Amino acid sequence: MKAKEISKRLQKMGDKEDARFLQRFFKTDVGQYGERDIFLGIRVPALRKLAKEYKALPLEEVLSLLRSPYHEERLFALILFVNAFAQGDETIQKKIYGLYMENTRHINNWDLVDISAPNIVGAFLMERSKKPLYQLAKSKSLWERRIAVLATFSFIRSNKFADTLKLAGILHWDKEDLIHKAVGWMLREIGKRDIECAESFLQKHCPVMPRTMLRYAIEKFPSAKRRKYLEGG
Repeated sequence: MKAKEISKRLQKMGDKEDARFLQRFFKTDVGQYGERDIFLGIRVPALRKLAKEYKALPLEEVLSLLRSPYHEERLFALILFVNAFAQGDETIQKKIYGLYMENTRHINNWDLVDISAPNIVGAFLMERSKKPLYQLAKSKSLWERRIAVLATFSFIRSNKFADTLKLAGILHWDKEDLIHKAVGWMLREIGKRDIECAESFLQKHCPVMPRTMLRYAIEKFPSAKRRKYLEGG
């Protein structure tokens, strides 16, 4: 099976009404973060189900789908990459990681980042140098910066918080709301596992943190403690 044939199948699966909704939901108007992205109108569960049929698709064909102008084709490719990474040996994992990092320009919306960065970038770098994350965190690309922080979700799941906190310290100055949300989300995940660790960061940065980032970070705190942080305490 070739990528072109899969693309035709995906386009037939599309729903025009869903496509219109997704165009609005993912902010595709001029000047918005998803500007000019094109949706077919296929929901994630349908893509995951279809991915089971194509688990043996060669990585080169998956890469072709990742370079598609259609959002769902790129998402489908990333699901295939994530599945292949989870099932692959070290050689396959290294190949997928390399293809991912060489093609981040096609991973250009928050859902594409969130479904893939922890399970590919984070998983690959778990026992390796984290230098690539700090390079991504300095990128001019909103999506590469989001990849950097979301990749650390993999570390957080293993109760390794140091790199998330370092990146949060770098990115809490970011101007993009989608970075504020991502950093706050990761801080919240740390807080679920080690509230003292999360609070240590918050007590230092709370006065200058973007409000959205702070709200995401303290979402699961007791109400009295949330008020304290929202009041700058």
